[in-house]
Amino acid sequence: MNAPTRFPARAPQRLRRGLSRLVRASRARKARELGVVLACCMLLAMETVHALGLPPQLAASEAGLREIGRGELRWLGFKLYDAALWARAPGAQAMDDEYVLSIRYARAVTSERLVELSLDEMRRLGLADEPTLARWAGALAAALPAVAAGDTLTGLHRPGRGAAFWHDGRPTAELDDPALAQAFFAIWLDERTREPALRARLLGLADGAR
Repeated sequence: MNAPTRFPARAPQRLRRGLSRLVRASRARKARELGVVLACCMLLAMETVHALGLPPQLAASEAGLREIGRGELRWLGFKLYDAALWARAPGAQAMDDEYVLSIRYARAVTSERLVELSLDEMRRLGLADEPTLARWAGALAAALPAVAAGDTLTGLHRPGRGAAFWHDGRPTAELDDPALAQAFFAIWLDERTREPALRARLLGLADGAR
């Protein structure tokens, strides 16, 4: 509690009233500003939980999955996205069974760009079969729609079977191609990934990872 503001007894009454109103207005303004800050923090926290959570269909059907790690990707200081991984075990064992990768984008990206970047990373990891990559481009275009800032893409990898994808909780595609699914998720989880620090955090191997 703030102590009441006191003025000299001989100060003109009109001046005392004016100063008192200024003090009360200042305190009210600070209280409003604090309320706005707290509200924004709560909204951001709720947005992050929603954006990086499992789609409702997935949360109800994939028992045993838990978040084992999360991290963010930045480029030249600019945030590109947040990512989180759900699995049944941390570390390399996470990839032995079904797992979910969720990415919340910090900026808009077109579907064409998402597909192009995915294929480029597959090439960097050693996939050189261009006819196969061309065929995969069409499948990825269906799975990876354009995203706006704040949108989330979620992928469920079923090793040996394929993958399923969601955009902000809405299903986009089912891929019945185990090789394509493996190549896609390897972009983040292969030991040769371009972002080893993010991989470590996703797999729960880095300090501070969940």
